[in-house]
Amino acid sequence: MYTVATSVTLAVKRATRRVPIVFYVGTDPQAVGLIESYRKPGGRFTGIHSGFTDLTGKRLEILKEIMPKLRRVVTFHDPGNPSAQRSMKIVRDAAQRLKVGLVERPVTSVDELRASLRALKPTDVDALFSVSDAMVQSQLDLIVEVAIAKGLPTMLQEESGVVKGGLASYGVNFYAIGQLGARQVQRILQGASPADMPVEQLDRLKLVINVKTARSLGLTVPAAVLARADQVIE
Repeated sequence: MYTVATSVTLAVKRATRRVPIVFYVGTDPQAVGLIESYRKPGGRFTGIHSGFTDLTGKRLEILKEIMPKLRRVVTFHDPGNPSAQRSMKIVRDAAQRLKVGLVERPVTSVDELRASLRALKPTDVDALFSVSDAMVQSQLDLIVEVAIAKGLPTMLQEESGVVKGGLASYGVNFYAIGQLGARQVQRILQGASPADMPVEQLDRLKLVINVKTARSLGLTVPAAVLARADQVIE
């Protein structure tokens, strides 16, 4: 099996006993009990780790660079998700350091998320900020749609949301992750044991900015930020 996201991989671990698993996780797989070590996982799990969750603070820093007058951001997360818990701790620390107010909206289901998005008032916050949470990320299209309708800038994790009208994203290249994962799956199908296959770590990051969205929101993205962007959507 191939799994994406820490919470999904942990759920698959609980639901299965023998099937080999190749994962992509953004949280330390050793810390959450998926593997014994990166070099020698020691069980039926191996895969790719990107440190995705640890990028949460840097993501807020970039948003603050784009919006120097940023005062308050809202974030949605499932308090029962281990990745979300770590991501929230990081963003709380970053928000305090950057003097940005953090409006936390805990949600435990897609229905709760949708209701909380509908209830969000544009005057309550200056932007919408994403943390590591697979359930919330599964509703990325809705999040971008609501943000556009309410005139709120978004700092996202996935570039697909920026292509659809989000303001910016900073994270890993999921195409590269798919390539690495496919190679690991192929090795297992050819007889390799995941217990002996080192977990690969991906450190290639991608900053995407939608200048068209910025203009529609009355924002001017600083030249220094644009110069660092891997992709600029006009």
